[in-house]
Amino acid sequence: MNRLAVVTGGGSGVGQASVLALVKAGWSVVALGRRRSALEETRSLAGDWAGRITTLECDISRQESVRTVGARIENEMGPVEVLVNAAGTNAPQRALEVLSDSDYRAMMDTNLNGAYYCVQAFLPGMRQRGSGTIVNIISDAGKQASPKAGPAYVMSKFGLAGLTQAINAEERSRGVRAIGIFPGDIDTPLLNRRPVVPDEAARARMMQPEDIAACVLLAVQLPARAVIEELVIRPR
Repeated sequence: MNRLAVVTGGGSGVGQASVLALVKAGWSVVALGRRRSALEETRSLAGDWAGRITTLECDISRQESVRTVGARIENEMGPVEVLVNAAGTNAPQRALEVLSDSDYRAMMDTNLNGAYYCVQAFLPGMRQRGSGTIVNIISDAGKQASPKAGPAYVMSKFGLAGLTQAINAEERSRGVRAIGIFPGDIDTPLLNRRPVVPDEAARARMMQPEDIAACVLLAVQLPARAVIEELVIRPR
């Protein structure tokens, strides 16, 4: 098995933690993100494992950007065995009453369409080789809507859950598996986009990105004959 993984949103939060967990477990990782500085921060945090990380700027909300970067990765680095869709966004003005068209489109483009574009970029190679794992970082908002999340975020996450199910329904016989991870509250920079930003006491009660990265490793390291189709994790 080729030990090459691609992680979106690799410059912060769960994406960053997943990159670090994978490289420390022996994987080579391509970290994708829009901001070069954030990606380089991830690389610096890897310490002795930094040589296993390749950082590439990519706006996953743009299909052509994903296609170009995807082809470059497979041509220059070899087949991708693992894809972790960790990129996600929300907006402060997120309730139905105040949600703008531009914020709605940005959430759908990043949270759902971007994940779909990445799946379509790397799934053909996995299918051809008969091996591959796709991990989608969803949210417990993809299980049950709440005012805290807002409708566009909820819609995108329900869609991502459906994409995960569809991959398993169509591709399991060809050796490809998909895992949907549904976290509750995590202390990540995305919290700064809430209408009311949680204080330090509230953040201290939340999960850390490393907790979700541990779930990613669990899903990836399972024997090929097994798949965790859905994993819901919340603060204790």
